Amino acid sequence: MKLKDGVTYMHEHITIDLSGVKKDLDCRLDVMEDTIEEFKALKKLGVENLVDVTNRGMGRNIDFALKVQEESGINVIFSTGYYKEPFLPEEVYKLSEKELSKIMVEEILYGIDGSGVKAEIIGEVGTSKDTVTPIEKKVIIAAAMTHIETGKPITTHTTLGTSGLEQINIFNEYKIDLDKVIIGHVDLSGDIDYILRLIDKGVYVAFDTIGKINYMSEERRLEMLKEICNRGLSERVVMSVDITRKSHLKHRGGIGYSYLLNSFIPYIKENGISEQNINNMLRNNPQKIFK
Repeated sequence: MKLKDGVTYMHEHITIDLSGVKKDLDCRLDVMEDTIEEFKALKKLGVENLVDVTNRGMGRNIDFALKVQEESGINVIFSTGYYKEPFLPEEVYKLSEKELSKIMVEEILYGIDGSGVKAEIIGEVGTSKDTVTPIEKKVIIAAAMTHIETGKPITTHTTLGTSGLEQINIFNEYKIDLDKVIIGHVDLSGDIDYILRLIDKGVYVAFDTIGKINYMSEERRLEMLKEICNRGLSERVVMSVDITRKSHLKHRGGIGYSYLLNSFIPYIKENGISEQNINNMLRNNPQKIFK
């Protein structure tokens, strides 16, 4: 598929509902008016594309997302796949890798839930902190099989940045094109040597929890990005904020989707990250991934 020219947010949620497992209604993101308002502001800042990584069992709502797309003018890229334990729907436990892959392939080739809207990326498929459970491995294998059949990119979730190398090992078993893989949330690891090892394997890495300073300081994110850019590797990084709660929205006291462009990008610019490197991370790399 072809992205529009402009900034691409590579890992977001327009809707998500993890409230059942988390026993917290804040984790049900379904606030249409607030979301539309924020997306309109994003559009004014130059955001043209946004990857919605809410998939099966996560509260994906195609009609809701299409309405946000229509009202804001931002191009939404939809996902297929399954998240991680304990947020997986019953079918993941009942079906084989091949059967799960068949569901994903159908969402890519024919559309999601009868909507006619086709998934263009596989993800976010995830692993737990410091481990890959057998069921999570099953999902990652199904994602690999789906990539082999369709050529679509894969975007992952790592819990606090961990187990990215293990994810890559599974992908390598299936000989998939690592140039179409994005390992998610690596900024939460705080470990630049680990991130460089991931990049060295041939994947993209996502600094996609920008603004979540309760997990990782922006100063540390800057230090790691500087090291990456100084090594000429900004062409392997993508960015996002990963809004997942009502309280993350600006109107409700959170940082909002626009934090990346309004706060973090000016901050890293002032501290020596060049326009070219920023353009790679926000514009050029997403175009390469989806070409």
